[in-house]
This record gives sequence, C-alpha cells and structure tokens, in this order.
Amino acid sequence: MAEPFDWGLLEPAGAVGVPAGDDRVLAAMVAVEEALAGAWDELDGTAGRPGRRALTFDAGAIDRDRLAAGARKAGVPIIALVEQLREQAGEDAGRVHRGATSQDIVDSALVLVSRDCLSRARDALAAAAAELADRAIRSRATPLLARTLTQPAEPTTLGASVASWLDAVVSALEVVDRLDFPVQLGGAVGTGAAFARLADRDDAPQTLRAGLAARLGLTDPGRAWHTDRGPVLAIADASARVAAVGGRIGRDLGLAARDGVLLPATGGGSSAMPHKQNPVDAVLLTANGLRAPGLLTTVHAAALSSDARPAGEWHAEWQAWRGLLRIAVESADVLAHAVADLVVTDGVGHGVQADAVDLAAAWAVVDAAVARYQAHVASDREVNR
Repeated sequence: MAEPFDWGLLEPAGAVGVPAGDDRVLAAMVAVEEALAGAWDELDGTAGRPGRRALTFDAGAIDRDRLAAGARKAGVPIIALVEQLREQAGEDAGRVHRGATSQDIVDSALVLVSRDCLSRARDALAAAAAELADRAIRSRATPLLARTLTQPAEPTTLGASVASWLDAVVSALEVVDRLDFPVQLGGAVGTGAAFARLADRDDAPQTLRAGLAARLGLTDPGRAWHTDRGPVLAIADASARVAAVGGRIGRDLGLAARDGVLLPATGGGSSAMPHKQNPVDAVLLTANGLRAPGLLTTVHAAALSSDARPAGEWHAEWQAWRGLLRIAVESADVLAHAVADLVVTDGVGHGVQADAVDLAAAWAVVDAAVARYQAHVASDREVNR
C-alpha cells in the first residue's frame, strides 16, 4: 500500500484535521453508497422483506492502491470504488450505485465530511468563547495600552480587548450555525432521469433524494445542485471565517507575547536559542489564517461552472474544499487551547495610569460582548432542547 502523502510533518496541528483526511472521505463515500442502496430498498418496497439483506460495506477492506490507480485512470475515484463495492456485494452487485453519478457520491461525501468537521470546529469555538467570556469579565478593569497601526494609542482595559475577541468568535459561531448541509442526488446530468426509468416511477428522483438525505442526516434541498456551487461556497466561506477569526486573535496573541503582556503557559522552544518560549498557538493560528484565502479563492473560481458538469472546475474544488475544512478544525482547536493557556503578566498595564482609563466605556464593551455571548448560548440551548 502506498504511504500516506500527508501525515503531519509540516502540519503541526495536523492530527486535529484528521476528520478531513482521505480515510474519512473514503468512509463518507462508502456511507453514501450504502445509504443510496437503502433508499432504493425503501422505494422498491423490499426493505425488511425476508431474505432481503440490507447492503453494508467495509470501508477498511477497500484496496487503497487500486482505488488511487482507478482515480488516476478515470479522473474520479468513484468508478474504482463502485467496482470494489460491487465485489463486496456479490450477487447483489446490481443494487450498488443504481442510477447515480460520480458527482452525487463525491459531493454528498464531502458535505458529510463538512458537517462532521464543522461540528467539531463549533465545539472548540464554543469552548474558546466560554473561556474568553470568563477572561473578559475577570480582566474588565485591568489597564492596557491599546495600539493602532502598531503604535501606542489610548488606554483601555484587557477585558475590552478580550471582549473584541469574544465578539469575533461568537460571530463565527453564528455563521457556522446558519449552515445547511444538503445531499446531492441528480444522476448523470442532474435530472434524475435514470432513477425514474429504473424505478418506473416519475417521483423516484425526489423520493430517493429524500430517503438518502434522511439516512445520512443531511438536508434535502429539493433539487440537484451539480453546477450551482452555492452550498459549497457557504461551507467554504464559513470554514475560512473560522480560520480568519483564529488568525486575527493569533496575531494579537503573538504581538502581546512579544510585548511581554500575555504569554502562553506552555509553548515551544527554539533549536538555536534554548531560552525562548515561542507562542506556538499564536503562530499556528496566524499561519492558518494566511493559508485560508488562497484555498477560498480556488473554491470561488471553481464555482464558475459550466454544462451539466464542468471539465476541471469541479475537480479543482475537492482539495481546496477539504483543505479549508482541515484548517477550520485545526484553528478552532488551537484557539480553544490558546485562550485557556494564557498567562497575564505584571507588565500588562505598564506605563498606564489607572485614572487615565475610561472604565465605564471599557466595561460597556465587556458587558455587551458577554451579553451577546450569553444570548447565543441560551438560543443554542433552546434549539437543542
């Protein structure tokens, strides 16, 4: 078996991004094929009949080398995947991939991976927000000299600065919470004609799509979106937003560490200067924030689709889409660790006279940010009740 291309050597937070890795994408593709077979059984009325087994597949048994070779030959991995799934199905091989096209499986699988990745990112963002709300309250009266354009500006408080981070994280949470994760099922050219023909039912495309969505826990968009990449753009934009928020806070944390104001309790050293304790979390957050825009540009460029399936745009989208998911998960996880790992030093208010700080204004910023955070938490609890 070929060695994995990317196992984290140059991706310091790579282990966190595993939910977007090849094995997870493959497992999602297999899950889509399995769910499609189940949706067909429901449509045919054969589900649960004596002697009618539900099709299940073993993603771990897929020959990865054979799959990669097939992907190179066909330009998509699904043809080679279906061959192996039909081998697993044996005499039921004809029930695999009925009427579907490669884009149905790839898109639906990447949406599944997106849902799981951004759910994990959301949990980490929520943890970061809780920590930031607590820190904003505890440091609401701690003097701090604010900077604008890198230069000393006016006195404020550490709490007000932390509150601005909290606001950004809550905004990212709101964006993620608004996301929709739609299934894709349209057949060869998006019309679902093969489904209707195979089932001899005009409503087969709609019924199968609804059944597939229900089995996968995705939404039914009521249509195929093969060349309307709006759902992908929304997911990519939200992922980039998470990276941007992490990068912005990472920049602030890096500068605060440089100034000796906020330091990480734990962190990396230097191969040449053993006395150093580099703010590693801040560096990783900043790096991911810088990486995301290029990937997002690719996804947006690929949205200029054509025909019933474009030659190249769809293919260009895959890795950029997955890369944004990986960065979002990494950034959210690193951010949660970074804000919990902060140490406020004695130099935080150096050179600032306490009576020079407009505490009322700073406290108002803290109170507003915390109130907004608490309202978001209450709304989330109500939704999930």
